Amino acid sequence: MSKNEQPIIVGLDIGTTKVAAIAARKNEYGKLEILGVGRVDSAGVNHGVVMNIEQCIRSIENAIEKCIQSNPELVVKEVYVGIAGQHIKSLQTRGDRVRVSMDEEISQQDIDLLVADQRQTYIPAGDEIIDIVPQDFTVDSTTNVIDPIGMSGVKIGANFHIITGDRNAIRNIKRCVDKSQLVTRDIVLQPLASAAAVMNDEDLEAGVAIVDIGGGTTDMAVFYDGILKHTAVIPYAGVNITNDIRNGLGVLRAQAEQMKVQFGMALAEEANSNAYITIPGLRGLPPKEISMKNLAHIIQARMQEILDYVLYHLKQLGLENKLYGGIILTGGGAQLKHIIQLTEYITGLGARIGYPNEHLTGKLAEELMNPMYSTCIGLILRGFHDYENGKMAFVGNGGNFIPMHADTVNEAAAMAQAGVDEEPVDEAQQTKNKAKRAATLTNLFDGLKGKFMRLFEDVEDQEIL
Repeated sequence: MSKNEQPIIVGLDIGTTKVAAIAARKNEYGKLEILGVGRVDSAGVNHGVVMNIEQCIRSIENAIEKCIQSNPELVVKEVYVGIAGQHIKSLQTRGDRVRVSMDEEISQQDIDLLVADQRQTYIPAGDEIIDIVPQDFTVDSTTNVIDPIGMSGVKIGANFHIITGDRNAIRNIKRCVDKSQLVTRDIVLQPLASAAAVMNDEDLEAGVAIVDIGGGTTDMAVFYDGILKHTAVIPYAGVNITNDIRNGLGVLRAQAEQMKVQFGMALAEEANSNAYITIPGLRGLPPKEISMKNLAHIIQARMQEILDYVLYHLKQLGLENKLYGGIILTGGGAQLKHIIQLTEYITGLGARIGYPNEHLTGKLAEELMNPMYSTCIGLILRGFHDYENGKMAFVGNGGNFIPMHADTVNEAAAMAQAGVDEEPVDEAQQTKNKAKRAATLTNLFDGLKGKFMRLFEDVEDQEIL
């Protein structure tokens, strides 16, 4: 790979209802040229947790195969993987440390020691501390210090956001990727990946709650004063809505899913009380008529429960009236009609749908202008953030490459550029926008001092005899 050539990064989103694989390379404007897309129905995953290893492996392999089919010259070897699930939890804690060398400036080593002390925080048995995120520091009597390095002081302290999870659940995700003949470059919290895809620097400054309504879980990340304040995984999402429809209306699961996608709305008062959906009868039974109003009532009840959880978390933080950026809804569930109105009614905050549009360009990008792909796009952004900050050494396009024998790299770039008729010509503005996007990602990702991958260092998978 030449010095100026960007690597190809692949994001792999393993969800409860879908597995998506997207390959992209950055262009000169800092936007993602989509080189390949693969999406299949997920199997073997329930509420973000792997329940059947073999089925999950097949889903991953099928998604990668479809990604390669969309661009036959693409070779996929390495991926960034998203993780969520009911086992992911977070807590707030406070730590202080008296410095030994009081006359010297505060160094990175002092910060590292303070962070290391938080490893002693009590967590439930079976859980593992995944990441420790310093939020704001205190140096002696000076509070709300963002970066204390270089300052002088006797005592240094900080508020911390600690993310925990079930170690075996995380290892099972990685095992599925390994057995799919792929290398896991890193494992990233899905709400943080989604936030990277749909949030800009103005959102980070104003304060927002990212609510990613997926198939198995609803992931939440709250940002205030430019820092990550809270993450949460709510155990209700699209699958629960489908099950509610299935049980409430007495239909098959496939019929319930189709009704939700095609006719579903989150606000029952907007539904036409005289409109009905006709469902074919089973084995000679007469067709069944379903009231659109009843369908909307069922969907609204579950969505209201999810949003009540969102409001509960905001109240726990004391931020229910302080997020001037409001709530950004993303994920497949954000496509429900009238979900913005319901969200604003329940939370009292402004709401909008978060699309990953700002980062995308090229011919294949059009089909990804959908909130369900936010996590996958965010995973790719994490990969480029690591590459550009020297945190990952990429050799041979990060393992994902297009062979040079047919000039297919240039063809792919030309294909992507061909789909962009509205690329602004103001290069100075493009450079400024690129720098702003990079600064936003740095603020978002650099708060995470460690990586999920450290959970797997010095740990060998044991063969089950």
